[in-house]
Amino acid sequence: MVDSAKLREWGQNVVKIEIEALQNLYSSINDEAFASACLSILKAKGKVIVMGIGKSGHIGHKIASTFASTGTSSFFVHPSEAAHGDLGMIESQDVALMISNSGESPEILALLPTLQRKGVTIISLTSKSTSTLAKLAHINLPIFVDKEACPLGLAPTASTTATLALGDALAVALLTSKGFTARDFAQSHPGGKLGKKLLLRVEDIMHTHDNLPIVSEQQGISEVLIEMSQKGLGMAAIVNSANELIGVFTDGDLRRSLDAKFDIHQTAVSEVMTRNPHCIKSTALAEQAIHFMQQEDINGLFITDAQQHPIGAIHISDLIKAGLS
Repeated sequence: MVDSAKLREWGQNVVKIEIEALQNLYSSINDEAFASACLSILKAKGKVIVMGIGKSGHIGHKIASTFASTGTSSFFVHPSEAAHGDLGMIESQDVALMISNSGESPEILALLPTLQRKGVTIISLTSKSTSTLAKLAHINLPIFVDKEACPLGLAPTASTTATLALGDALAVALLTSKGFTARDFAQSHPGGKLGKKLLLRVEDIMHTHDNLPIVSEQQGISEVLIEMSQKGLGMAAIVNSANELIGVFTDGDLRRSLDAKFDIHQTAVSEVMTRNPHCIKSTALAEQAIHFMQQEDINGLFITDAQQHPIGAIHISDLIKAGLS
């Protein structure tokens, strides 16, 4: 049985070899080819079409996905599928990012004549600058790997790590050049937490119309409790004769009223409500609402229009359900 020291040694050796591959890549990015590749993509009016076979294809999928989510329109096309019709998705204004460690993958090379006739700009990612793919590409981005981390020298390990890092380097250089922002990123991730933080607004999740707990200032506490119970928000908006929000009655106000021995059947809510309640605009980000509630140590907020009429309400539970907490 192999001892744990040997296992750690083998694992560390893999990481060491891959670090060396990344150090080689760091030096190669200083070459003019990297800047030329970025400029070609920035100038292109089409998409970046990423291609690769085998492990290079798996890396290519991730690179295309990273491009697409960081402002560079891109998708992956499998070379075999391309040879059987999917080349029709590629147009002259596109850039083909073709990945082949050896630069001699037959599935990749078979596509070059058609891509060249279409006038597609070809950028290759290879570890051999003398390979067929590197020579025929308009720009070759070298991936210099002294050796794979696999002791057999067969399984792509250091080379795929370096290729992935090179794809990230391209994507980040491009997004920085374009002035891509966190809000732009969120537009591509509306289902993620970041997207919700930057895109979801109070108006998207607030309670409105018949679901809004509203009572007049003359009504008694017991009537307010019925309204609160029916609407289930743990609070009620208190309005005057002009339907302007003048106060709020919450579960906390109820506890304080009971402690003070108020008769809930005889006392008007105006005597025990919280005046000048905190409000938020409907256009505010939901993320701002949750921060405001946490800061003020409250569980709900009312939303008013320009005339101070209550038009919505939001509870901390709504924000939790929306995945913001």
